[in-house]
Amino acid sequence: MSWITDMTARIARATGIDEGLLAIDGDGAEELLRLAGVAAHTSGDRTNAPLLCHVLGRAVALGAPLDSLARVIDGATGD
Repeated sequence: MSWITDMTARIARATGIDEGLLAIDGDGAEELLRLAGVAAHTSGDRTNAPLLCHVLGRAVALGAPLDSLARVIDGATGD
């Protein structure tokens, strides 16, 4: 079990949220890591990486598809 899988399970147990709703698949993880890198490098401030991931997570939770959000970020940064 990886660290993120373990933490996801712990958060699920602590909050009563279904673990399946919190889990991230490999493709989603790769996309978030890429977008975090974009945030850190294009903004010049690496603290924007986790903050962007938080905003993205909230947007996905409210129904926005991650691939659409990625296009917004890429369009804003010229990637």
